[in-house]
Amino acid sequence: MTRRVAPVLVAALTSPRTRAARRWLVEGRRRLGRAPHRILYFHQVDDPYSQLAAQVLERLQAKYDVELVPLLVGPPPDAAAPERERLVAWSRRDAADVAPFLGLRFRDPGRQPPRELSMRATQMLAAAREGAAFAALAPRVGEALWADDGVALEGLARACAPADATATAGALSEGEARRRRLGHYLGAMFHYGGEWYWGVDRLHYLERRLDALGVRRPGAQAAPLVTPPLSGDGAIAPQAGRLTLEAYLSLRSPYSYVAMERLFRLPGRLPVDLVLRPVLPMVMRGLPVPREKRLYIVLDTQREAEAAGVPFGRVCDPLGRPVERGLALFPWARQRGRAAQLLHSFARAAFAQGIDAGTDAGLRRVVEGAGLPWSQARTRLGREGGWRDELEVNREALLALGLWGVPSFRLRGRAGEPDWTTWGQDRLWRLELEIRRRLAKGPRGGRSDQMGP
Repeated sequence: MTRRVAPVLVAALTSPRTRAARRWLVEGRRRLGRAPHRILYFHQVDDPYSQLAAQVLERLQAKYDVELVPLLVGPPPDAAAPERERLVAWSRRDAADVAPFLGLRFRDPGRQPPRELSMRATQMLAAAREGAAFAALAPRVGEALWADDGVALEGLARACAPADATATAGALSEGEARRRRLGHYLGAMFHYGGEWYWGVDRLHYLERRLDALGVRRPGAQAAPLVTPPLSGDGAIAPQAGRLTLEAYLSLRSPYSYVAMERLFRLPGRLPVDLVLRPVLPMVMRGLPVPREKRLYIVLDTQREAEAAGVPFGRVCDPLGRPVERGLALFPWARQRGRAAQLLHSFARAAFAQGIDAGTDAGLRRVVEGAGLPWSQARTRLGREGGWRDELEVNREALLALGLWGVPSFRLRGRAGEPDWTTWGQDRLWRLELEIRRRLAKGPRGGRSDQMGP
């Protein structure tokens, strides 16, 4: 019953019509209350993504007639960060990797800032929570903090009279309570009118909404404040050789699904050999996904799917038996040269068509949608065939990369080059840039800088 009803409910929740109705109600209440366009911004001082977001706050206020309300928060709770050490390390690497391409600054020092400096930075920002003052101070405080520059931090402190320990604890408590009440768990989050926008990666969605409301200031630029560079479509010289790209995907991950179509087109556009390495869903690997995280992911995926031109919304959660049945057919589909088609057909069924692959009728639609014969597929169900062992190897390889989530990617380095890794469907632009950069150097191009532009 749940699998039959859920697709209808999720489709209603994620539909553009529902979103438009929610926004209409929010704006109606705002006008009745004669309230300003108020954006809440949740800042975590030792979060790299918060440091990136802090660098656009002044420009955001200059571009739009909005009231910015900064709130201080600590790290996400354990339930939302089950692999905390990997998350912390990856956040630094990723922020340092993408910052130069986005016109921002961040350098990974290889460790988190010292606790005493983080507290000092928090005290300073707790004393400057008025929007304009915070927007001006936060990036400078963060830059000194991440540079482990206590002298620079104290120089800034002399100009802003840091809050005492009690006031700072109160500011953190207030920010975390408000974040929790509104239904989120991360830092670097913008909240406007009932919707969440993560850092600079989702800021363009907030800007689009503000533009639709007509609050852009006269003369302000129309282009988004932060835009990933175009990867380009230029030809690659034949002598560049080929690269190997490993893709770690999950059949229960909506982000994996949103990435699949673009990912599977890559070998047709670039000389890349794609190796698919599926893993079990996080929950089936013993990693919890709290309710507020699941809800945010569904709504965020809808936006990302719309932007990518991918259908999404009729969701039939494939957790458990459906995933196992689909993965049991993966080695067979690979032998027939249809592995990518099977994964895509399964994910499309789960996240766009509301099909329950736990039933024979549902799995048959998945199999035939991948161009495979159901008569042969059904004879392979129930056979272990080593697929569980293969998925465990993939899981261990993913963890060895310092990653745990999906979709994740490893671009294999050629002689003299290191491997290059990234995580997230919203890093496909960065992946393609790296592929093109390495191919442009040719097979004898020498050692590359893994994290640089």
